[in-house]
Amino acid sequence: MKTDDLVAMLANGPVAVPRRATSRRLWLALLVGMPLSFVILFAEYGPRRDLVQAMFWPMFWVKVLFPLCIAAAGFVMVQRLARPGVAVRHAWLGAVLPVLGVWTLAAIAWFTLPAEDKMPSLMGQSWRICALSIGLMALPVFAATLVALKGLAPTQPALAGAAAGALAGGVGAAVYALHCMELTAPFLAVWYVSGIAVPVLVGAALGPRLLRW
Repeated sequence: MKTDDLVAMLANGPVAVPRRATSRRLWLALLVGMPLSFVILFAEYGPRRDLVQAMFWPMFWVKVLFPLCIAAAGFVMVQRLARPGVAVRHAWLGAVLPVLGVWTLAAIAWFTLPAEDKMPSLMGQSWRICALSIGLMALPVFAATLVALKGLAPTQPALAGAAAGALAGGVGAAVYALHCMELTAPFLAVWYVSGIAVPVLVGAALGPRLLRW
């Protein structure tokens, strides 16, 4: 393409990245990042010993599925934000509604539990390491997604970085749930949401620096 033609094309407005190219890059990022998250799980933590039994408990699936919903919403948001001129629309609701749902369950549990059980249900046995562990397991997906975004065309880098953090944080929390023994809604509402929020905030801070054209 001649330089004059390129300048004329750019002058007509933003040039959108093809949808399939964006999806391929993001799926590749997940295929690279998620196995590494599982490597961290099995190498440093290990799955919970009663994992098969836990799969019959409703709160186990709440613990796994609410971060996966956030990850799915993050994927959609990243996919949209990676292409100039494409609106996020209501995809952000997919990340907010699972959090509101867990907070609602936590509020119900908090006000119905006996006073002596409230703080144990909130702090559990692993509050000190929960958010950090989620962030650690989110790191491979986070890094891979940022690399994928770097090769695309986000025009709102802070939002794109935050969406990448939501995707990675959701994946990290779902992977960590296979190890974590905690099952109370107040614990999930505070420590799991905090663990997911960390890569979101880091992504929003790094996006303008790493994703600028």
